[in-house]
Amino acid sequence: MITGMMKINIVYSWLLPARITAAMLILPIAVAAWSDDSQIWEAVKTDGHIALLRHALAPGTGDPPAFQLDDCTTQRNLSDQGRAQAKQIGDRFRENGIPAAEVYSSQWCRCLDTAALLSLGKVKQLEAINSFFQNFERREEQTASLEKWIRSRTLNEPVVLITHQVNITALTGNFAAAGELIVVRVPEGAPLEVVGTLQTN
Repeated sequence: MITGMMKINIVYSWLLPARITAAMLILPIAVAAWSDDSQIWEAVKTDGHIALLRHALAPGTGDPPAFQLDDCTTQRNLSDQGRAQAKQIGDRFRENGIPAAEVYSSQWCRCLDTAALLSLGKVKQLEAINSFFQNFERREEQTASLEKWIRSRTLNEPVVLITHQVNITALTGNFAAAGELIVVRVPEGAPLEVVGTLQTN
């Protein structure tokens, strides 16, 4: 859980699988230390930070009943608007002095497509950021695994993880919109801290 010297409580809801229609949670989140966009972009370039990006626009919620990980035709995918949005997000990175990054993606097609369209470098698949929307019992274990992975990294160059709303919310307490960037500081021996969010299009 992300904490900080100053906290605010945010109440939000998300849709869950049919057996649980909704959940209302109260999570503490760190107050953003940097509110200026240029400072937040600078954090992406600064050692000890990581950027979490929710995939671009993909109409709908969750995935169809026949969902298969290795078959994009069975999944909820980026719309034309989402594909254009992903390209614009890549442009925003470059405009802010980030022409390349370590890019990791969920194995879901809408995340892989977003990652590829950013054009920031080779895309690596990372199971720890796969959606658990339809297997919500995995939330705690998977989030702990993701934090462990983040802390194992040498964060001396920009690192971008393209993932899902539920994963970002579980790790940071922030509800990310499609294409929204959440920048996190990874201090040694201290809790993760959200330093800011960016609407990237």
